[in-house]
Amino acid sequence: MMTRLPTDLLTDVPADVPAGIPPREPEHLLRALDAVPQPAPVHLWNPPWCGEIDILIARDGRWYHEGRPVLRHTLVQLFSSLLRLEPDGRHVLVTPVEKLGIRVEDCPFVAQLLESEGQGLEQVLRFSLNTGEVVIAGHDHPLMVESLTDEPHPVLMVRDGLRALIARSVFYQLVELSEEQDIEGRSVLVVWSLGSRFELGSLA
Repeated sequence: MMTRLPTDLLTDVPADVPAGIPPREPEHLLRALDAVPQPAPVHLWNPPWCGEIDILIARDGRWYHEGRPVLRHTLVQLFSSLLRLEPDGRHVLVTPVEKLGIRVEDCPFVAQLLESEGQGLEQVLRFSLNTGEVVIAGHDHPLMVESLTDEPHPVLMVRDGLRALIARSVFYQLVELSEEQDIEGRSVLVVWSLGSRFELGSLA
């Protein structure tokens, strides 16, 4: 049986908690995590597996529970801080006391905005994610363009194997910022950030 979330967790305005049910409204959960650095140190936690929870992260970064969108941005931020990628490729939510499996259509994050400073080796590419996190591309957060289909599939490493899909409009910005270089006889579009070079793709 899948774990279920209280209905009031999904809405903009939480409903009153019925008598006899422990308080689990988002404000209560957020207060409970106030002392935990964000994102949470999930790599240090090894709780028991507690099954699947009917949560889906869609390709556009929206979160759904039992088919209903999770509208509270603070709750999405809280859940995203508890994400972990397991060695077998599963995405899970981890707390000190439980581990729950979820479904992810593509990447668990989406890079929606890009700010660029400087040029060439001095360039800094700062990405804003749909969860409000900011990630600067570089050695620790590489940018990659995969070819899963005929369309490019650009992604940014966020942390511990968790990746952000780079939105189409942001990828177009990267292309505008790119320069052409010859790499092993190939003409390639590249961008720089924090001294690291990232290939966007070969020119036909």
